[in-house]
Amino acid sequence: MMIRTALAALLSATLLAPALAGSEPGTERLLAHRAAYRLTLDSVRDNASVVQAEGVMLFEVVDACDAWASRQRFTLVLSDRDGNRIETSSDYSTLEAKDGSSLRFSLTQTTEGAVTSRVAGEATLTPQGGRAVYSEPANTQEDLPAGTVLPTIHTLRALAAARAGQRLISAPLFDGTSADGAQDTTTVITGGWAAPQPNPAFPLLATLNSARMRVAFFGRGGTGQNDGAGTPDYEVSMRYFENGVADELKMDFGEFVVDGRLGELQPIPSPCG
Repeated sequence: MMIRTALAALLSATLLAPALAGSEPGTERLLAHRAAYRLTLDSVRDNASVVQAEGVMLFEVVDACDAWASRQRFTLVLSDRDGNRIETSSDYSTLEAKDGSSLRFSLTQTTEGAVTSRVAGEATLTPQGGRAVYSEPANTQEDLPAGTVLPTIHTLRALAAARAGQRLISAPLFDGTSADGAQDTTTVITGGWAAPQPNPAFPLLATLNSARMRVAFFGRGGTGQNDGAGTPDYEVSMRYFENGVADELKMDFGEFVVDGRLGELQPIPSPCG
């Protein structure tokens, strides 16, 4: 990462851990940070019942030396045509080995304060595939296909592809948000590897390259796993900077699309030597 200001040079020296032997290439570029996003309704499709959406998403990733510890808290309030308001929330945390070999995960989802879903467990990966063993739902296991990647590794490979001028990557992704195991994903990189741009709101990002990409998620065996065709179960678009920070998000839930904008960004010093 090219650093041109004294502040950015200080951050690069204290916040980014050196890559460990066996770590995914690019790990040393990732920034440990806290980020807050404001969520608003972007668009609705024909016959959708949702007329308003607003909320917040808080994201934190901490350098745990040989792993990345992350937590994402998400609250969204939806209003329908009849004036009903429903609040949904999720609390999702992971501990992902920097070499991509394991993931501990936990997800709790609530609606109007009542728990509607819990998923938790641990996944281990090998070049031949892997296995996810769930503590919730209890006594559940899922085999993971060869080539499965974990969330941070997926981000690193998408950024590497953008840097290399690639436009499309596909891989099974396991993130622990479902008891169904891995999902097929297709990532489309749009606009190429963009040069740094002025960023008065977040000077830390002003010296960094970035890329816009769209990630589509399909159930295993879905038609989109190789060519991006078919209808995804879920889709998210974002602008990623080369340090792994996203400042713009669009989350497509099918009937409606939610826009996320970065409102706060705070680097987290690394405890690792």
